[in-house]
Amino acid sequence: MPLVCLADFKAYAQDQLSKSSWEFIEGDADEGITHKDNIAAFKRIRLRPRYLRDVSKVDTRTTIQGQEISAPICISPTACHSLAWPDGERSTARAAQELNICYIASIYASCALEDIAAAAPGGLRWFQLCVQSDWELTKQLVQRAEASGFKALVITVDVPVLGNRRQNMRNELSLEPKVMLKDLRSPEERLSPPPAITAWPSTSFRWDDLSRIQRITRLPIILKGILTKEDAELALKHNVQGIFVSNHGGRQLDGVPASIDALTEVVAAVKGKIEVYMDGGVRTGSDVLKALALGARCVFLGRPILWGLTCKGEHGVKQVLNILKAEFHTSMALSGCRSITEITPDLIQFSRL
Repeated sequence: MPLVCLADFKAYAQDQLSKSSWEFIEGDADEGITHKDNIAAFKRIRLRPRYLRDVSKVDTRTTIQGQEISAPICISPTACHSLAWPDGERSTARAAQELNICYIASIYASCALEDIAAAAPGGLRWFQLCVQSDWELTKQLVQRAEASGFKALVITVDVPVLGNRRQNMRNELSLEPKVMLKDLRSPEERLSPPPAITAWPSTSFRWDDLSRIQRITRLPIILKGILTKEDAELALKHNVQGIFVSNHGGRQLDGVPASIDALTEVVAAVKGKIEVYMDGGVRTGSDVLKALALGARCVFLGRPILWGLTCKGEHGVKQVLNILKAEFHTSMALSGCRSITEITPDLIQFSRL
């Protein structure tokens, strides 16, 4: 049976993966309220299409941080791609390069960031940074990312501690040596993987500490995990170059707003001064259209990329992205939008259902 939508890839991937690997990828925090609401919130939003427009040509191209991408559909940082496919993040990076979109490599990748860069040297790559308790390690990661051609730092702010992920605890999840987190180890340790991860995010990282990172890099800094206007305003005050509305896929604090619901508040707070992105719950092309209409510059995919990777490696990732891009193209045409600039808030109607 052909795989024609993202839900098909999800079902196929679940059949292929072990129980513990599947629940690591799909896992959520506590009762999973936010995880479920990320998807449900999109279904509460209705569209107001405009007709009798010439939609014979529809252009999905846009830019993020000044770099052109083929569509506003990119790849969020997710950990341990080798759980889904032997070549791991290398395959993901190659798919992103071929489709001319942005891939954010996770600090918790199963491949070293230099190997990811080498796999797709012409691709647009950003690097996810969780600021570590060890400042020297943090500094080294930033310098390595910049030296490897990554074009932005995406600092994840919503993991001062790990969320309460019950399924991982029930499964007593232990990452196999082949997917141990190479960017958090010295070159010597990478040759002989340690039995446990010894580097953890800082619990004391504060707004004023952003300046320490700004002093050691020329890369744009984007803050990932912002959900409120107060933090959006603080991000502006601290001169970052972008905001990523995200609740970590519902894997951190359960009961926070769905990303699409928080997006409007954040977009209003920044007043167009910096770009705003989002992830969480995007599963169809019309979801992409809704997010852009509410002010997102671009959406990013997390779990669906791993579904595609599980199914067919690099080709599966490309298929997932191409399906979503085609659905988005169709949704634009059916709404009377011929370019990204024509996707405006007038397109949105909120439902009470």
